[in-house]
Amino acid sequence: MSGRPGLHRQAGDAWVECRCGRRHWGLHGAAGLLLARADGEAGVEVVLQHRVAWSDQGDTWGIPGGALAPGEDPVTGAIREAVEEAGIDAAALEVLTTRVLDHVDWAYTTVVARTTGPQDPRPTDPESEAIAWVGLDSVTERPLHSAFAASWPELRRLVER
Repeated sequence: MSGRPGLHRQAGDAWVECRCGRRHWGLHGAAGLLLARADGEAGVEVVLQHRVAWSDQGDTWGIPGGALAPGEDPVTGAIREAVEEAGIDAAALEVLTTRVLDHVDWAYTTVVARTTGPQDPRPTDPESEAIAWVGLDSVTERPLHSAFAASWPELRRLVER
């Protein structure tokens, strides 16, 4: 992932070889933001990111996120990544809960939040092909990043609360 113009490099940007048999991005773990809004016409929608082809599991959809910087807490990291990748306004959201996928050697935290003001999500760095509001019933119609697909049923329940 290094050498791509416009990327925000962090000291934690590197692969971790995990005892689960996979490699994961982020020496200090990783985090992503699942931002939801209630739209009167469309129901509940979430922000999804169409990942570029050169990224891990590229050309799939997931949530904006990435590696944590040294000492960075997952909520701060998830919001920072969403600001960098999707133009999310950090001042117009409220964190509701978190969900941690813990692999012992590495962890990924999904931060679930709701909008508290206008949001104009859009691609704001080279890691995003597209950023879109997607209705809850339409999420699984897209090719999803495998970890996001596996966690979607539980995440959807958290959003629907």
